[in-house]
This record gives sequence, C-alpha cells and structure tokens, in this order.
Amino acid sequence: LHVGTTQAECEVIRQTVEAAGLVVETTACGLSWGTNPIANDAATRENAVLQHAAALERTAWLGAKAMLMVPGVVRSPISPDQTVRYDRAVQRCRENTVRLLDTAERMEVDLCLENVWNGLFYSPLELVQFLDDIDHPNLGVYFDVGNVLGYQQYPPHWIELLGKRIKRVHLKDYAEKFDWVGSYDFCDLLSGDMPWSETMAALRAIGYDKTLVAEMLPWKEGLLTRTSNAMDQIMRM
Repeated sequence: LHVGTTQAECEVIRQTVEAAGLVVETTACGLSWGTNPIANDAATRENAVLQHAAALERTAWLGAKAMLMVPGVVRSPISPDQTVRYDRAVQRCRENTVRLLDTAERMEVDLCLENVWNGLFYSPLELVQFLDDIDHPNLGVYFDVGNVLGYQQYPPHWIELLGKRIKRVHLKDYAEKFDWVGSYDFCDLLSGDMPWSETMAALRAIGYDKTLVAEMLPWKEGLLTRTSNAMDQIMRM
C-alpha cells in the first residue's frame, strides 16, 4: 500500500478486509521520515504535501476514517541528517496542515497529527494552541500514550489537556532504566512504565469512544496473542 495504489486496488483491499470480518478505522502514514514536509528545501516540502494528500485519498478509499501524520521532522534520531529551525518548522507545519485539510474535508477523513520523536510539539500546551489556531473539525491528534514517556511527560496529563482534540489513540508501553546512558525500550503492553489505570481513566473522562490501536514493533512470535490479552486487561482498568 503506497501513494500510487489505485482506487480500484484500494477497493479490493477494503473488500478483502470486510470479508474477513475486520474493520480498518485508521491508517498510519510514515512518509515524513523520508520526505520531510517541513524541510528547508521547498521542493521537498511540496512533494511531501502532495504525497500526504494522496495518502488521505487512499485512506478514504480503504474505508478508514482517520489518518495519522507525522507533522514534520525538526531533528530526530530516526532522521539525524535533518535539522530545521523551530519557528520555521511550526510555520511550515501550519501552512501544510491548512492545505491538507482541504483534501481531508473533501474525502471526509480526519487528519491526525501524532506526538512522536520528531523534535516538534513536545508540549501539550503548544499542541493545543496550534490546533486551536487552525480550528478545523477534521483536524486532531493521534495520541500515542507511550511516546510521551520518552521525554519525561505524564500521559494522563496530556489527555486531560488535549481533551476532545484527541481523535485516535495508539497504545504502546515504554520502559526506561536510569543508568546515565538513557537506556530504554518499547516493550510489550503491561511490561513497562505506563500508568495504564490513570491513562484509561483520563480517556474516559474526556469521553473518548474511538479505537485503541496497539503499535507493536518489531513482530515477534506470539506477539499478537500477548498484545490482545494485554489490551483486554487494559480496557478493563
């Protein structure tokens, strides 16, 4: 599945999914790591916007209702060769988001910006202000509960502050060992430092009633069963 997948091909995928009794509510788009929408190079930015617009179209053709987007890379261990000045990054992100919302609205898909290790929007207050300044019904957050632990934040507080701006949620666990080296690990659900009970309480308090998607990488034998069982426990909290 890529930005060149045709509508007919997407419809075949959609029919296959539905025939299996499954539902695909959201897609995740990782294009920003390779084609940075806030890059210093104007041609790269334009290409990124066009690719993300195409991804929104294919999200709709698959029958999904929301698409995760990494809003851009200021600096990241995933893309260490990219560095963008912060004020320019935010301005470019705003311009790109406004443009992409035209496609999102036309395709009836929510554009959901993810809080991820990209050097951008590390404060919930800043993210709230960014979203509210644009103020569009198809714009929101794909909130990854585990990612905020990586920069010493508390997921339930982010949920309380973002509130209804959270349109979709990623479940992920994170274990950190304080050894002056900064060792960490994204691990099996319920095996890390996530405050799951408080996180679920915060989601219920804001009235969140959409999907919970576990992001588990890399694949390991038995991972699907372990994740499913852990999610059952988490959702009972």
